Amino acid sequence: MSINRIGLFHLETLLWIDRLGTFAAAAERLNTTQPAISARVRELESHLGARLFRREGRTMSFTPAGRQLVRDCGPLWSDLQSMLLRCGGLAEASGVVRIGAGEIAAASCLPDFVSQLKGAMPHVSLELEIDLTANLIQQLLVGRADISFAAGPIAHPALQSRPIGGVSLVWLASPAIAASFHGDAGDRTIPIWSLASHSPIYGRMRDAIAASQIARKSLNLCNNARMMIDIAKAGGGIGIFPEPMARADLMSGALVKLEGMPALSPIEFHVARRISDNDPVIAAIFEQASALRLGPEGEA
Repeated sequence: MSINRIGLFHLETLLWIDRLGTFAAAAERLNTTQPAISARVRELESHLGARLFRREGRTMSFTPAGRQLVRDCGPLWSDLQSMLLRCGGLAEASGVVRIGAGEIAAASCLPDFVSQLKGAMPHVSLELEIDLTANLIQQLLVGRADISFAAGPIAHPALQSRPIGGVSLVWLASPAIAASFHGDAGDRTIPIWSLASHSPIYGRMRDAIAASQIARKSLNLCNNARMMIDIAKAGGGIGIFPEPMARADLMSGALVKLEGMPALSPIEFHVARRISDNDPVIAAIFEQASALRLGPEGEA
């Protein structure tokens, strides 16, 4: 057994394989290739004199010895990272952190949060991904994201989440369309725009249609809130929009609120991370994100 030839990178590789489930995912996370990951595993096995993985069909799984090594090294690796971070402080932290967010959350809080985060951790590289809530949760679970801002609630035994408030929704249209809509209340065939069925806004729109005189055949779907706002500004119909995203257009008069429409509850947001992720940098960023407060006093 050649313990003195075992490097920290060997153990880091092993822990990321365990966390993400495959050699390929670990290679992507560590910014290297799958053959390089396989070579590190072979070196570690050679130095230890023990098999850490066994092939099962086209996949690799841990042997009992490999699983025990992961269990023993996990807390030690976390303690080592925390110790180094305490010595240098967050300003000296480094690495790549992947942050996912839905379009609404991104527009409401992400720019200021990222700016403050880069000021506190200048050496940490950020990779931002804007996607749907369902995809954000899946990316967290498979290790393709470290932290996500998503419409909640988020209920999964592998994830830790905290609420950060809500974003208000408003009925909007161009001034001309708004006047036409209120003057034609008996028909209500003006185009209605909503985010697609996988968005929480769609549920609000569906309930609003049921509680109003809006013709369901007038409903149109789009997967991009900014595009819907531009369509409404161009006179293409009315819709339910996140207030922070439309605030500038409301202030300029390009859009106006529709009066007398069904009330809308806000979209609640949560920040989430994997419970098993004990990286102190991720934990510190998660705590900072948890302090965000969206809502009437906190919306961007």
